[in-house]
Amino acid sequence: MQDITMDADVIVVGAGPTGLMLAGELRLGGAEVIVLDKLAEPTGQSRGLGFTARAMEVFDQRGILPRFGQGESLAVSDVGHFGGVQFDFTALEGAHFGARGIPQSQTEAVLAGWAADLGADIRHGHEVLALDENFLDGDHAEITVVTPDGVRRMRARYLVGCDGGKSTVRKLASIGFPGTEATRAMFLADITGVDLTPRYLGETLPNGMVMAAPLKEGVHRIIVCPHGAAARSAEDTVTFAEVAKAWEHITGEDISGGGAEWVSFFSDATRQAADYRRGRVLLAGDAAHIHLPAGGQGLSTGVQDAVNLGFKLAAVATGRADEALLDTYHDERHPVGRRLLMNTRAQGLVFLGGAKAEPLRSILTELTGHDVVRRHLAGIVSHLDIRYDLGADTGEGAGEGQDVHPLLGRRLPKTELTGPDGVTDTFRLLHAGHGLLLDLTGDVRVREAAAAWSGRVDTVTASPAGRDTVLAGAAAVLVRPDGHVAWTGSGTTDGLQAALTRWFGTPAQH
Repeated sequence: MQDITMDADVIVVGAGPTGLMLAGELRLGGAEVIVLDKLAEPTGQSRGLGFTARAMEVFDQRGILPRFGQGESLAVSDVGHFGGVQFDFTALEGAHFGARGIPQSQTEAVLAGWAADLGADIRHGHEVLALDENFLDGDHAEITVVTPDGVRRMRARYLVGCDGGKSTVRKLASIGFPGTEATRAMFLADITGVDLTPRYLGETLPNGMVMAAPLKEGVHRIIVCPHGAAARSAEDTVTFAEVAKAWEHITGEDISGGGAEWVSFFSDATRQAADYRRGRVLLAGDAAHIHLPAGGQGLSTGVQDAVNLGFKLAAVATGRADEALLDTYHDERHPVGRRLLMNTRAQGLVFLGGAKAEPLRSILTELTGHDVVRRHLAGIVSHLDIRYDLGADTGEGAGEGQDVHPLLGRRLPKTELTGPDGVTDTFRLLHAGHGLLLDLTGDVRVREAAAAWSGRVDTVTASPAGRDTVLAGAAAVLVRPDGHVAWTGSGTTDGLQAALTRWFGTPAQH
């Protein structure tokens, strides 16, 4: 059969944070990638204003946190909320409410620059119109695209929809999107010409809930959630006059003398894709899940979708790993999305339920007086509690006869290490997007077992710089590029080669 020319290994549709993060991850994994976005240029609108603690960690793992301008001194808050009930996130070690005040336009600019530096081809003004049926059982995906130079067909081994809640890719691939319809409309805007009292975590009043935060000199972001505002059609528009009227109805404050850089509305619709993969089409970010915005979780979940999928898709698309590796993307991220929808719906009931929800708010306030509750809620909202099933129930992630280490399946927190080249840390060692095998005892067997994966997995001999660290009890640890621990050893290499093959493909032949 004649070979078909591919435009790229992977075509990503959507140049938002999820699509751009995925593009960078694919390039780190050696895949050729094209990003298509139907907008002629980025909107420049602030939209989301920050990201969770886990998303901050992801950016730190890739060395791009300094691109946000403040490096590790990014403003974070130890005080967060669940449905407007405030509590101290430091009840969970290493937790905080995430980076605050970072407009989505800045996040997109940072990620676009990083992905482009790695060689991603980002094309604006390209709208996907059609998808050929060969994506189900063929060896590539083929799409029809409107470009600035006319209509053309493009081919790639895989297509990923990162094109938002109204995803064209999801619809063309006939992937179901079950969930609940919107029941109310809420407004957001960046307003000018008025002086507002900050309401960073929101204020619940008899007629609704409002948030307000200064963005820059003379500009405030507001969110307005009036009780009784009916759901709106996606094709509707909203005016500043409507937003000002709703603000006054809730707060009694007249902001109609000001103006707005932009206004929009959103809803409490909650949906999740039935499948994150169908044939050679995959979904990530809002294309896979939509929900009530609460604590910057949407952007952060999309970024984590991307780092989970990126190294897997790159390995498969370049022929290093079997296609079965892609099944782990749905298996791991679909439950995370389902839990995200659960927590945002719960927050909506507490935050926006009005007088009927007051007993629920009171009980939740009482419960947050207990450390175990604060730790649980902080883990949910920060995403620091995510654990994938990587053999924890079967023992496959550890050597035969060994106890499963509590890190297995969890993210490896930033941990300082001392090695032959001096002091480093686990996040710095993940900058290249490779797997990481930490040999914590100088065991030559560990290094020999991983030799055939050189270039995909970096083996580092080092020891924790402190006494009591999360690595206690482990002699060696295998970390995936997304920062999650895939194998631990306590004196043997049992199970290591199986874990390396599962996550990093067929070993190289020498």
